[in-house]
Amino acid sequence: MTDADLARLLAAEAGRILMALRDEGGREPRALGDEGDKRANAYLMAALRRERPGDAILSEEEMNDTARCAVARVWVIDPLDGTREYGEGRDDWAVHVGLAIDGVASEGAVALPARGTCFCTARPPALVAEASPLRMLVSRTRPAPEAVKVAEALGAVLVPMGSAGAKAMAVLAGEADIYLHTGGQYEWDNCAPAAVARAAGLHVSRVDGSPLVYNRADPSLPDLLICHRERAAEVLRLVAAG
Repeated sequence: MTDADLARLLAAEAGRILMALRDEGGREPRALGDEGDKRANAYLMAALRRERPGDAILSEEEMNDTARCAVARVWVIDPLDGTREYGEGRDDWAVHVGLAIDGVASEGAVALPARGTCFCTARPPALVAEASPLRMLVSRTRPAPEAVKVAEALGAVLVPMGSAGAKAMAVLAGEADIYLHTGGQYEWDNCAPAAVARAAGLHVSRVDGSPLVYNRADPSLPDLLICHRERAAEVLRLVAAG
C-alpha cells in the first residue's frame, strides 16, 4: 500500500470511529471530545506502528519525543482536529494523517467524517476558479486581525469555520478562496492539509512566503497561507505591508 493510500485508509477509519462514538450519545461536549481524541489516537498510533514500523510519529495526543528528528520519515497526525466542533455536533472538524519526509509535507489525507469526505494527496480534486467577491476563511471564534485586514484590502467576504483541516479543504472544494492563518498552530494542525493542498496545485507557505518545515524539535508552526497560486503574491504583499 502506498503512503498516500495508507493515510487515506487510516484517516477514514479514524473518522468512522469518531462518528460511531458521537452517535452513542450520553456524553457532555467536553467529555465527548476528550474520548474522541483518545480513541482516534489509539487507533492511529497502533495502525502506523503496525504498517510503518520504521517510521517515527508525531501526534498531538502523545509526548513529544524529539528522537524523531533523527528519522527522515515522520507521520504527523491530529486524531481529532476541531475537538470543540466535534463535541458540539458540528461538521467542520477533521482527522489529519500526514507524512513528512526530510521536513517536507509529502503525503497525507484529511478526512471530514461528518461530511462523508476524505481528501488525499493521491487523488486531489480539480480546483475551482476563485469566486467574486473572494472568500477568506477565518476562525469562527477568534478571527486573526491580520486575516481580517487582508480581507478588507481584497474586498473579500469572511467565512468563519472550525478546524484547520476543514478550512484548508474548503479551498480545495471551491467553498472558499484563501486560508490565511496567523493565530498559532502546530505541525499536526497543518501537515496533512498542506500536503493535500500542494498536491492539488494550491500555493502553500508561511505568511512570509517561506516554506513550511516539519519534524522540528519544537513542533510550533504558527502561521500559513493556502490559496490559488495566482493570488499568493498579492496576499503575501498585503501581509508584509501590515
